Amino acid sequence: MTGAVPQDLHPAADKLFGPRLDLAQEYAQLLVTDGVLRGLIGPREAPRIWERHLLNCAAVADLIPAGAEVVDVGSGAGLPGLVLAVARPDLTVTLVEPLARRTAFLDEAVASLGLDETTTVVRARAEECVGRVDPADVVTARAVAPLDRLAGWCLPLAAIGGRLLALKGSSAVAEIEEHGAALERLGAGTPVVRLCGDGLLAEPTTVVEVVRERQVQTKRGSQKKSRRE
Repeated sequence: MTGAVPQDLHPAADKLFGPRLDLAQEYAQLLVTDGVLRGLIGPREAPRIWERHLLNCAAVADLIPAGAEVVDVGSGAGLPGLVLAVARPDLTVTLVEPLARRTAFLDEAVASLGLDETTTVVRARAEECVGRVDPADVVTARAVAPLDRLAGWCLPLAAIGGRLLALKGSSAVAEIEEHGAALERLGAGTPVVRLCGDGLLAEPTTVVEVVRERQVQTKRGSQKKSRRE
């Protein structure tokens, strides 16, 4: 199994990764070899690593401003956080993952890809990172939990005015309708569905964008104000 870009996906890969495409292929090689052996990527996913995973995640970069600080919650094998770090060297990325075998892979991947200066791996649950990591401009998460629970974990990690970008599938609109009230209680603005890679990918990436508009009271009292508030 090789991490090379399939020929039919080269136009999209070139567009999304640009001069970092070789580095993206190195990461893909890690995923389809060590990632599969360690159980981080299913064997059936390996042949589709570019179509279903790397390009799907890289497309989200269009929603992230230059020089942003990004926290990726539930990184797993690095999707989407490590993909964004590969595609966008201007970003500062923190990969948050509670499982030791996954953080071991992430640490090794970051070192192997030479991303040490821009990417940090933190072994912890999201709720343990409040006050431990700098408030983020953008918090990302992919296939982690329903939107209400996800926002409860992720929004406290964002600066006021920062955003949660939740990579979702066809359930995005239904989840917004179901959890809209819960998001408002968490200090969020009106969520918006974004399609990333439309016209470039066969299946655009569906992202729910949620802005953290205000700080809210928690059961333990007021959240501490971030440096940026």
